[in-house]
Amino acid sequence: MRNITKGPEPQSLTEYRARDPTDYDGYPDKDKLRVSLVSEQRGICCYCMGPIRATIGSTKVEHWHSYARYPAERLVYLNLLGACMGNEGRRHSDQHCDSYKGDRDLSRNPANMAHNVQGIVHFLADGRITSPNPVFNEELQQVLNLNVPVLVNSRKETLRAFQSTLRKRGALSRQAWERLLQQWNGEAYGEGLMPYCQVIIYWIQKKLARFVR
Repeated sequence: MRNITKGPEPQSLTEYRARDPTDYDGYPDKDKLRVSLVSEQRGICCYCMGPIRATIGSTKVEHWHSYARYPAERLVYLNLLGACMGNEGRRHSDQHCDSYKGDRDLSRNPANMAHNVQGIVHFLADGRITSPNPVFNEELQQVLNLNVPVLVNSRKETLRAFQSTLRKRGALSRQAWERLLQQWNGEAYGEGLMPYCQVIIYWIQKKLARFVR
């Protein structure tokens, strides 16, 4: 999980909310909404960071505060995120992200910079995700199911592939590590982010911290 910088909401959402501020089902421009969400998240899921596309059946419009329990927030753009399908339709234990979460609450919204989710998420070498914050750690496991095997394996393989390329390069300077960090943060090109990019970013930041000491 990483922080999401929200962009401007679609004009059609602004106009529709002025007419009926709670009727999300009747909002006619969900295709444009998905495009906006996927674009500002740069092609990765708001929770697991798996790949998403702005098409029906590829991306869900996730209500961070649930649709059912918080009707006043159904059309609030800060509350709307782009989520992967999360193994929707499979047994519940295999699902993750919005599909697993349902109407349950999360204490932190990745689109709220004050919550700073990426500052309290750790990625372990075995592919698991954890948090030193006990409440959020429980939510990562029990509300989002982000340590489901398919995600653990994807994160682990992403890190292994990255480490394999590094072994061919030998020892790197601090400047080289900083360039890698910029690349994985998408600062070098400004297009989509690589799936599970925050795993690599977290690992690079730990390497860079050694140069400071």
